[in-house]
Amino acid sequence: MIDYPRAGKYGFRRWVPSWKLVSGLCLGFLGIMMGAAGIAYALVVPPEPKDLATAQNNVYYWANDTQMVATGGSVNRQSLEYAQIPAAMRNAVISAENKTFDDDRGIDPMGIARAFWNMARGGDTQGGSTITQQYVKNSMLSQDQTVSRKVKELFITLKVGGTVPKNKVMEGYLNVSYYGRGASGLQAAARAYYGKDATALNPSECAFLATLLKGASYFDPAGAPEVDPVKASAKENTRRAKSRWSWILDEEVKDGRMSAAEREKYKTFPMPDPPKKDAKLGGQIGYLVDLATKYFLAHNTEGVTEKELARGGYEIHTTFVKENVDQLEKSINAVYDAKINAKKRPDKDTHVQFGGASVDTKTGAIVATYGGRNATEHYTNNADATGAQVGSTWKPFVLAAAMEYGKRDPKLGPDQGESDRTPVSPKSVYDGDNALTINQYNGDVWLDKDDKEWHQTNDGDKSYGDITLKYAMQESANSPYVQLGMDVGTDKVKQAAMSAGLRDDDYMADSSVPSFSIGTSSPSAIRMAGSYATFATSGKQREPFSVTEVKHKGEIIYQHKTETKQAFRNVIADNVTDVLKNVVENGTGTPAQLPGRDVAGKTGTTDGNKSAWFVGYTPQVSTAVSMFRMDDDETQKNREFLEMYGTGGEKSIHGASFPAQIWHDYMAEAMKGRKVVKFPTPEPFGEVVGEKPTPSPTPSPTPSPSQTTEEPASPSPTPTTPSPSPSETCQPLDWECKNNQTGGNSNGSNNGGTTDGSTDGGTDAGTTDGGTDTGTNTGTTDGTTTGEENGRGGIFGGGG
Repeated sequence: MIDYPRAGKYGFRRWVPSWKLVSGLCLGFLGIMMGAAGIAYALVVPPEPKDLATAQNNVYYWANDTQMVATGGSVNRQSLEYAQIPAAMRNAVISAENKTFDDDRGIDPMGIARAFWNMARGGDTQGGSTITQQYVKNSMLSQDQTVSRKVKELFITLKVGGTVPKNKVMEGYLNVSYYGRGASGLQAAARAYYGKDATALNPSECAFLATLLKGASYFDPAGAPEVDPVKASAKENTRRAKSRWSWILDEEVKDGRMSAAEREKYKTFPMPDPPKKDAKLGGQIGYLVDLATKYFLAHNTEGVTEKELARGGYEIHTTFVKENVDQLEKSINAVYDAKINAKKRPDKDTHVQFGGASVDTKTGAIVATYGGRNATEHYTNNADATGAQVGSTWKPFVLAAAMEYGKRDPKLGPDQGESDRTPVSPKSVYDGDNALTINQYNGDVWLDKDDKEWHQTNDGDKSYGDITLKYAMQESANSPYVQLGMDVGTDKVKQAAMSAGLRDDDYMADSSVPSFSIGTSSPSAIRMAGSYATFATSGKQREPFSVTEVKHKGEIIYQHKTETKQAFRNVIADNVTDVLKNVVENGTGTPAQLPGRDVAGKTGTTDGNKSAWFVGYTPQVSTAVSMFRMDDDETQKNREFLEMYGTGGEKSIHGASFPAQIWHDYMAEAMKGRKVVKFPTPEPFGEVVGEKPTPSPTPSPTPSPSQTTEEPASPSPTPTTPSPSPSETCQPLDWECKNNQTGGNSNGSNNGGTTDGSTDGGTDAGTTDGGTDTGTNTGTTDGTTTGEENGRGGIFGGGG
């Protein structure tokens, strides 16, 4: 029966099998395979999808491992009957995902071939999986990308395709699919994106929801920067969603599932509502959960996706300390309740917002944040980047850059080596006059694109004469630090800020203009607290983090590992701390004093009085507090920052007022019971450079009230002899008393401009978009900065 080796043949022919033998073997093998496939098909019993597709809760824990909140997919899935699913949704999905759905057996051989062909050409792979396959994969199988799972999927799909009615497959598919925003199933998606029941969706809205099935993270117009800050930005997602939405409607017409006349009704993209928060995620909890979720998705190495996380079953252990979170919220609410009255001052006290973040300096753990009054009402997390410029809280980075990189030699070119630069001492003397002409490092006058000179002003148009950099920081004088930034190079200032822990992103302002040195950038409160922590730890930089550990089914799948980088030499960071300590002891930051403890910090106020900051630290904790006004209707585009003149009954808002008071009240409680630790005593560093061979002496460290008030009644041309330190008898929130003791600094103007930073024929455009993903922060060579959405600050904004 098997003639091999072949009889009667000699040489190599004896070993070449006959065609009969080859054909027989092939037919036999094919028969065995078909038999095995038939047996496998007969034995396949599809799992019950309702058991495997039900999501579980995710549980979030405080830093002490007590439960914070339980949330997850099981609270956001409501199954629909087939009759409740709009025909428009079924048509959109079929035209987009599986044109042969009504007739195929669950597998589309042509679709698979097309997918392979597209993949081979480097094109889109969509089209290989049928709706039945996706239903089986999403509801009956694990998400592991293994050969065995693919084989199971094939057989189960064939079984389902041959035994389950098409309407049940479609019903199941739309009920178990993930649409983003924690929504599993069409009904949850309709609620999440349009605030209505699925039965009320129109064909245009159905077409949009069908786009999400291709990957919600890249088609939700709200963006998913935690997944990919570039490709999944709100701008890119909106562009992508509009394109696919339009394509789906056109395909429905082509497939005969929609008339051309009906298609003409839908020319405008049905922009979905902004993301909403779960009701039990109100107060600060929603902001904390959002931060922890984004952090885990961005940093886990197991490849856990938003979709998988939404299925539930995860334990997320956070760094948040409940007592700290409650105290930060309490401190901010005290200001709201005592000073903010929208009924009494509707044009001044509406839309007042605060943001805050507190970081453990030794580890980078975020122990507390304040994102807004309520996460279910105000969706933008104010502890994250909002677009509010940081003003003079940026000046420590200028000083650090001057010490780290040094002042350039005016006789040499721009690309100077380290040996050609002169490290700058905080005792260096700079001109602190108002309306100071700003020069390039080589002495040439800096000119904008219209060949106009820039004259940097100080708050209240106050002139100081020749003063040390330490005293300039104490009084938050702008002109010395703008000129220092030019001498060192604003590119080096940017590098110092990034070394401290800030990011080169949309919230980093244009670093090619002088105003960069006085805070036209708008990083988050979290980043500002983290960057100041670098100074607190003698130059050791640690990334802020919010998740310590994540478990799934009892197994640890993520664990944070702290990485420490030496951002600055110890002597440089300690000198910066010493200068900032003086700000709190004798300058604009005196409201932040904590008796018996070392405190270093800086006030920040932008021109136009559109944002105010206080960022400060003890050796153990670094905290940033921001204040601004912005319409909190996040459905509106092009929202702008509003002026705060008169807000809270104050003439103007400065970093030394509400933000510093909040910082003080929070930190006083946060530091209770903790060991008293002193900052290191800094060693002298750098050379004393100045405009004159013999620098004028630094005034006594304790200024008079007229010097520390951010808006003096009558600015004096030169510093006066400081008077003794004001008494510490002011009552909490007694701003008339406190403003007579302390103050901040607003920002400058051009060509003798006003303190709101307006220019002669210039613009009053500012930072980024206030927290959405579509904003940018760009600048031009004339020193202006622009924002697509909002963030109107001064072109050379940012004072004390």
